[in-house]
Amino acid sequence: MDASFLPLLRDVFTANMRTLTAEQEARFLRLTDEMLRVNAEMNLTSITDPLQIAVKHYADCAAVARFPEGGVTVADIGAGAGFPTLPLAILRPDLRITAVDSTEKRMRYVERTARLLGLDGVSVKTARAEEMGRDPAYRESFDFVTARAVAPLNVLCELCLPLVRRGGGFCALKAAGGRDELQEAERAAALLGAEVSEIREFSLIDPTGTIPEDALPRMLILFEKVAPTPEAYPRRYAKIQSKPL
Repeated sequence: MDASFLPLLRDVFTANMRTLTAEQEARFLRLTDEMLRVNAEMNLTSITDPLQIAVKHYADCAAVARFPEGGVTVADIGAGAGFPTLPLAILRPDLRITAVDSTEKRMRYVERTARLLGLDGVSVKTARAEEMGRDPAYRESFDFVTARAVAPLNVLCELCLPLVRRGGGFCALKAAGGRDELQEAERAAALLGAEVSEIREFSLIDPTGTIPEDALPRMLILFEKVAPTPEAYPRRYAKIQSKPL
């Protein structure tokens, strides 16, 4: 990444109400270089423009960083190319984050990149979320679960909430259309032992003014786990998909 990316990265984070330390800046620069290098060989992201990376990947993922409490365990479901796992780990090194995805190649990339960046709190699990949710080793074991750009919200609830301990939280990172999914998701969450605790609607800020405004609105939808998930859930993915809650 050329020298112009660092001031751009700073401007994006400042515009989105966050100041990076020198160590965080260095890690984001190295993450960008590594992601683009690997992306030339393996499809990680369609976003390769530096400004779009800083806004749509990094600032977007940073929005969730204020929610997990200190020192907690986090599962990032459908982590794919490491979003929000890697930015979240850069911003919150106190968290113990497990990146979960069914694609082994991507999980190997996330694991290698976390080691390259010195993110000791990151581990990976190649698995399907619904299978983890039925595994006693993982069921209701995480303090906080995240998911970004994975599935409709009612489907996400069944994939993610069985992994959350009672008293823990789940945050879905959504674009503006998340509100359209919310009514069905609230019904699903109630059945799975959770309730909506907070909805945050905001727009990412592009300090250059070149990204179309309609591409910037975001929603964070947070759920609190208030009761155990019934043993019948999660179902097999084919059933979740064909008959969502």
